[in-house]
Parts: sequence; C-alpha cells; structure tokens
Amino acid sequence: MAADMDDGETDVQGGPVRHIPVLLREVLAALGPVPGETIVDGTFGAGGYTAAILEAGADVVAFDRDPDAIAAGAAMVEASGGSLKLIHARFSELLDHVEEASLDGVVLDIGVSSMQIDEAERGFSFMRDGPLDMRMGQTGVSAADVVNRAKPSDMTRIFGILGEERHAGRISRAIEAERQKTPFETTRQLAGLIEKVSPRRPQDKIHPATRVFQALRTYVNDELGELARTLFAAERALKPGGRLVVVSFHSLEDRIVKRFFQDRAGKASGSRHLPMVAERQSSFTMIGRQPVTAGDEECATNPRARSAKLRAGRRTDVPAGKADADILPVPNLAALAALGG
Repeated sequence: MAADMDDGETDVQGGPVRHIPVLLREVLAALGPVPGETIVDGTFGAGGYTAAILEAGADVVAFDRDPDAIAAGAAMVEASGGSLKLIHARFSELLDHVEEASLDGVVLDIGVSSMQIDEAERGFSFMRDGPLDMRMGQTGVSAADVVNRAKPSDMTRIFGILGEERHAGRISRAIEAERQKTPFETTRQLAGLIEKVSPRRPQDKIHPATRVFQALRTYVNDELGELARTLFAAERALKPGGRLVVVSFHSLEDRIVKRFFQDRAGKASGSRHLPMVAERQSSFTMIGRQPVTAGDEECATNPRARSAKLRAGRRTDVPAGKADADILPVPNLAALAALGG
C-alpha cells in the first residue's frame, strides 16, 4: 500500500477533497454501458460512476455497506425512474441479490470514499479530529478496539503487512505504553503519538501516520478479503461478454486484482513446478493495456487519481473457476480475529 502513496494520498487522508470519480472516462470506455444492460456498481459512494452509467442508458444495481451512503443516494434512486436499485450490503454479497450470469458489467472503486474522509465523526482522517472508528459499515471492531486491545505483536503485523510501515514495531510498543495511561479515543490522539515516535523527515512526502491509518482501516473493514471474495462473485455474476472493471489505489489491492486476471485469463492451471497440468480455458480476456493510469491533467485536479490503477476483463462463455483464495496474495491475518468487538 505504502508503495502507491504520495502527497496526493495525504491530501485525501488528511483534508476535504471534492468527490470526483477517478478515471471516469477510462472506466466508461472499459465498461461500455449501453441501453438495456444491467451494470453493478459495487462501491456506490457518492454515486459518481452510477450517475454516468445511468446517463449512458443502462440500469444500475449499486451496493454500499455504509448506511450513510444509502441514505444520501435515496434522491438519485427516486430520480432514476426505476433504473437504479440501491442495496445496503457488502459488494462481496452481490450474488445474494443478483442471479448468476445475469450482469453485463461490474465496476469497483476500491477504498474509502471522499465522503467518509470528510466526516470527522467517522474517524478515517488523522487531520480531522474525531472518534477513532474507521468502520465503513459502522458495525463490528473499530480502530479504537484494535489499538486499545490488540497485542503489540499483532499490531506490528497489521501495521507492517497492511501498511508496509517500516517502524511498525516501534509504533506498536509506544501505543501499548501510552494506552496503559490513557486509552486511545480520537484520531488526533493516535496521530500525535505516531508523530512523536516517527517524526516526519524533510524528504518524506506523506504524514507519519498515513501508513498506520491505512493499515487500521484495511484491517477493520477486511478490505483485501472483501476484494478477493468480490472478484470471484463477479466472475459468476457476469454473463458471457460482461465486463469487470476494477480501480484500486494501493499496491496490495492492485496485486490481488492483477493476480486474479492473470489466473482467469491464463491457459494453464496448477503449479509452475508441475509440468503436467491440465489446460484450462480462460474465463476472462483482458480489455486493453494493463494497468490504465490517470493522465497529468486528472492528477492535477484530483490528487486521489495519482495512485489509481484500472484493470479490466471481458467474461467469456467458459464456466467460472473455483473461488480459491489461495491463488490471490491476500495476507492471512485470521489469527487476529479473536480480538472481538
């Protein structure tokens, strides 16, 4: 994740950024919505992609796990005249709401929305003081639960693996020492401690707390596991010719998407160390060059676009492959699930 962060990412994490759909033109080019089609927007957010797809004449089934996003989208649903269905659910649950081989397209914009960043009470931003929460769905384990109750060794794994924070151990030990005196309750409280333990150097492009906040958010919302489950679900939900378009913002996300398409658009199955493997037909063909990135103009007007990568594939008539999570580079942090909430 940290490999894809720059000063633009700090802008998104730390301050208000007007909601602008990232790579919108490129998303629409890969998705190709037309009248009569049904497209799933798996990450509704503020409805940027959905609005553009509706304008192209396609129907949209949109998902969001955030009840605030569902409430805010009610006006768009009413204005659509029946063309938009908005569902309060995780995008990995799409097969609970649509039939297999029924969709013409699925689009995913992975990560936290600018609306959530802008709301201090949601606890996503270290520059907007608020409760240390970070839960997209507003239920379950919060970021405060993790920093106040997790073992230092577990926090080190979370910060090091999900945030690629090089000072993960030092920060975890400092958190443990501080919470013995005062439990962590706010974003600024945690960010302030991290600044003391790992002060910003002149050459650093990002705030010292960026990677830890990214790791906490990813862990609390199981973002990488959700992404993996959604890719497999989308494969089953798309009809032949259907398009899967994914925009990711961090290296761990992009590796998962890249590996999924490599497996599904490849010919062979099994280990490269076993020469005798059965040839498998591809369930996807790639759409254009991979990955697509934002141009200078978009990056200048929308800092969030600087780290965005788009990958897309078109569904063939080959049956969906096995939903085998082991083929994807999803870090295994299941042992930390006992934290509870």
